[in-house]
Amino acid sequence: MSGVRVLVGTRKGAFILTADGKRKDWNVSGPHFGGWEMYHLKGSPADPNRIYASQTSGWFGQLIQRSNDGGKTWEPMNNKFVYDGVPGTHQWYDGTPHPWEFKRVWHLEPSLTDPDTVYAGVEDGALFRSTDGAQSWQEMSGLRKHGTGPKWQPGAGGLCLHTILLDPENPNRIYIAISAAGAFRTDDSGETWKPINRGLYSKYIPDPNAEVGHCVHHIAMHPSRPNVLFMQKHWDVMRSDNGGDNWQEVSGNLPTDFGFAIDVHAHEPETLYVVPIKSDSEHYPIDGKLQVHRSRTGGNEWEAMTKGLPQQNCYVNVLRDAMSVDSLDECGVYFGTTGGQVYCSADAGDSWNPIVRDLPAVLSIEVQTLR
Repeated sequence: MSGVRVLVGTRKGAFILTADGKRKDWNVSGPHFGGWEMYHLKGSPADPNRIYASQTSGWFGQLIQRSNDGGKTWEPMNNKFVYDGVPGTHQWYDGTPHPWEFKRVWHLEPSLTDPDTVYAGVEDGALFRSTDGAQSWQEMSGLRKHGTGPKWQPGAGGLCLHTILLDPENPNRIYIAISAAGAFRTDDSGETWKPINRGLYSKYIPDPNAEVGHCVHHIAMHPSRPNVLFMQKHWDVMRSDNGGDNWQEVSGNLPTDFGFAIDVHAHEPETLYVVPIKSDSEHYPIDGKLQVHRSRTGGNEWEAMTKGLPQQNCYVNVLRDAMSVDSLDECGVYFGTTGGQVYCSADAGDSWNPIVRDLPAVLSIEVQTLR
């Protein structure tokens, strides 16, 4: 019988939530790596038993953990992240040079076809690849060597490479996003990169239409249409129909166009989900009402989905990697909050139920559909 496995990364460990296809009764496993910040966990599309996890702390540094049995047991990898040459410098907010540092892995993206190949987006703004199951890593240095590199600046969370999208139709094409440098694309497996920020407007940077310097929070893509991208920017929800070459705003009637998470329905490539957050200084829902907004038109027209969500005195946030969908026949949508709640909608957003409450602050949610 089909089912789902929800991988939850939190401030103090990882949790694995499993259910059958009805998604009503849940088994909770964890905390795994209790007390550690688990920035991201993601399963391999090529092997349902293979899971990679980013484990970090200010005291012990960065580790990558790997499971070969669906999260029942884990083994630490050697974590040899090898920079290509001298890390170099980028620009700090005041314009002074700042040395490139390796701080943490924000996002892991396993290959669509090979369980031993996995990509890692790190802070400060670099992309790594492993082809031996995360035992060793090599920097895809073409990105950081791009001529705009010295102009990249950190967002509030640091200079984090937080989004990695692999094109299922073109193995040479990868999209990435960095806060606060912007979005980039490679069409030659990472040898060269192109900024794809045309149409973005950021009024608080010196040149609001600059080639780089935009605070992109997250990018989503439906695998059936890899040229169509959806972006939650620092302000504005954006859409591109040509692989990021040009963007247009689709915030429409959203109550606020600030937020972090964005995702796409598994079977309806024009159905989007975002969680509007009041502002960049007040990271909580408007009026204390937690709402997921859904568009069935690819943007511009949005409806608030609130059934089952708290509509008073709710002041949590939903972070950039804390939303995901499953691919069951009735698409399930999931998100986690900084208050430790994980919500599931088994009816594509019409209604919501909490799977768990009172976890540590949720950093990431990824879902594996098990058949």
